[in-house]
Amino acid sequence: TGDTQGTVVAGGNGKGHRLDQFSEPHYVFIDRDHSVYVSDWENHRVMKWEEGTKQGIVVAGDQGEGNSLTQLNRPQGVVVDQLGTVYVADFWNHRIMRWPKGATQGSVIVGGNGQGAQSNQLNCPIGLSFDRH
Repeated sequence: TGDTQGTVVAGGNGKGHRLDQFSEPHYVFIDRDHSVYVSDWENHRVMKWEEGTKQGIVVAGDQGEGNSLTQLNRPQGVVVDQLGTVYVADFWNHRIMRWPKGATQGSVIVGGNGQGAQSNQLNCPIGLSFDRH
């Protein structure tokens, strides 16, 4: 039999903008070191919570809602590669962003040309996954 109680590993301190809070967390990714990455929808950021910590660190966004390379607009799916590069489905900016480990701004790798059905456009991307190759 498994555990009958869960353990809070990120957040749990009410809704808000502090580093120990979220405002509508949407997607979660867990890396090999057991760090938890969370797309924080209303705070326009992605947070990283290392195992055993009481607050997270911002790894993407957190510069308010917007479309510059330092901003996100309602982040959704999040994936992190072995180098610590964060990939984010930037919902209302209709783009996929890449944020290298420690970067203060990201780069657009897919979309970013407005909402649409053309080959260089996305329409509100949500989920995100990558294969190993």
